[in-house]
Amino acid sequence: IHSPGIPYLDELLQDPKVEGSFDFAFVDADKENYLNYHERLLRLVKVGGLIMYDNTLWGGSLAMDESSLSEHMKKTRPNLLKLQETLAIDSRVEISQIFIADGVTLCRRLY
Repeated sequence: IHSPGIPYLDELLQDPKVEGSFDFAFVDADKENYLNYHERLLRLVKVGGLIMYDNTLWGGSLAMDESSLSEHMKKTRPNLLKLQETLAIDSRVEISQIFIADGVTLCRRLY
């Protein structure tokens, strides 16, 4: 499915039969909303299902001093840091960081 994410996920969640019916979700959208996607996708992906977030290393900017980053990188960096911090303590998922391209974070729903 390729469309604006948040409105489409909200539309899907209006049908209770859809909750927990997806095996896999891939997120490569507006990074500012990754946490909003996460909460919605946890309701849509079944236990044992996977949610994959693209570009989560953001050019290595998460480990860099902010003063050395472009304005574009600076704008998105806090959102991706917050995502990683949130995922690290979210007991509903098991996470793995995949170090390919610009980084992929894989989340397996536990409950």
